[in-house]
Amino acid sequence: MSRHKIPPNTALSNPSATPSHLKTVRDVAAEDQVSEKSVRRAIAAGLLDVIRVGPGKRLIRIHPDAHAAYRRAING
Repeated sequence: MSRHKIPPNTALSNPSATPSHLKTVRDVAAEDQVSEKSVRRAIAAGLLDVIRVGPGKRLIRIHPDAHAAYRRAING
């Protein structure tokens, strides 16, 4: 299996997206028709950029542009 690494400083077209536009791990998993665990593995591998929010920065949110870049990388 080949890995597609997305550069950590990938420019986002709308970096100031409001929190309501950010996706959860569950949202991304549902859109990609994979498990939440698969999404978390992609995050841990550095393949999917995330934004950590909330108390202690524990909540994970994904910007739509980061999700699109991830999908482009894995789909070629």
